[in-house]
Amino acid sequence: MENSIEIPKEYLETVKNIKTLKKVLWINSHKKNFSEISDALEIKEEEIKDAEERLKRFAPYLIKAFPETKSTNGIIESPLIEIPKMKSRAEEDIKEKIYGKLYIKCDNQLPIAGSIKARGGIYEVLKRAEDLALKNGLIKKDDDYSKFYSDEFKNFFSDYTIQVGSTGNLGLSIGIMSAQLGFKVKVHMSADAKQWKKELLRSKGVNVVEYSSDYSKAVEEGRKLSNEDPKSMFIDDENSKDLFLGYAVGAFRLREQLKKMNIPVDRDHPLFVYLPCGVGGGPGGIAYGLKLIYKDNAHLFFAEPTHSPAMLLGLITGLHNQISVKDFGLDNKTEADGLAVGRPSGLVGKIMDPILDGEFTVEDNQLYRFLAALAEEEKIYLEPSALAGFPGPALISKEYGEEYLKNSTHICWATGGSLVPDNIMKGYYEKGKLLNNRRK
Repeated sequence: MENSIEIPKEYLETVKNIKTLKKVLWINSHKKNFSEISDALEIKEEEIKDAEERLKRFAPYLIKAFPETKSTNGIIESPLIEIPKMKSRAEEDIKEKIYGKLYIKCDNQLPIAGSIKARGGIYEVLKRAEDLALKNGLIKKDDDYSKFYSDEFKNFFSDYTIQVGSTGNLGLSIGIMSAQLGFKVKVHMSADAKQWKKELLRSKGVNVVEYSSDYSKAVEEGRKLSNEDPKSMFIDDENSKDLFLGYAVGAFRLREQLKKMNIPVDRDHPLFVYLPCGVGGGPGGIAYGLKLIYKDNAHLFFAEPTHSPAMLLGLITGLHNQISVKDFGLDNKTEADGLAVGRPSGLVGKIMDPILDGEFTVEDNQLYRFLAALAEEEKIYLEPSALAGFPGPALISKEYGEEYLKNSTHICWATGGSLVPDNIMKGYYEKGKLLNNRRK
């Protein structure tokens, strides 16, 4: 198929490097000024605010079902932390100076699921539960939603099944939330999924279906099996607007954090955000929300493994979900399990095409090096895929220059890590430490 794929002339060299597993930085020539696209944007701010209100309605339930959310009044949110020591280590690794301040958005600490998927995944499950409860007269929107924490509701939901295909973290968020509500749950896990994630799900009463093939096959099979059962609902990471909206709420929450920390975002203080990307729903939703809020003052970049740059190839060719990394001879094998996606979301790719500033790719060894450095310098422990954005600030500083970036804010979005078992995290750290020592 590759020979029949038309590559724009300006991207021929980039695609050549992608095919030989070289790291690339791609600047999106399709990006438009916000004023040119604002009227055509399909998802409106009101829809994101509606999603935010739904999460607020469920806060009393979440406090009861997950006591760890009590300190945030049932709101699932993570801290934003400046990491100056890590900034120095990133400069050292990339051998480029970073202009501006560097922060980490700690979605690795999100309660319940320990990853960014606690945003979209949990939101869509709660929306499905609310829709069913409203339709069947179990609740009204102005009721106290702690009612969901009852045998009556659990018994009701036990007649229904929720299914999803996942490389790991989305399955964790949907599995944990659905099982807690009382749903039967089937998580279709690709070969890339870590064993500890499967075991954790099973310990919560989730039916884990394992596949020897990749993410796309797990989604395809899960969707097919779900369609055969009238009481089964499939949460489709490739095409779900509800997942997208759940993630987009994170952008509005970040705006409040930046205000509280007196961090301005305007023409003289641009914001740069670096988001690890798998199928695209999580980074896409957050990027979209930030673009609505900050318009041309927000610069948004996705990061993908050199072996699995599905979204990047979809954007370069304009073919989105019609192509796979395997069409370019890539094996889609990476230690970054959450990013091991061969075919991107068509829904997200088309939305991102005029919005995204660019993408870059990272090698697995680079993920481990940054993992160890972050642990040593800032005492923050992430899983490998969550480090994908960390080369971004140095790469972009070289690209954009000191004059534009001197008052900028860089945010690396840490997508997961707090649920990783200690012995496995120790192994990650030791591997990264060894790789860093070899470079000295």
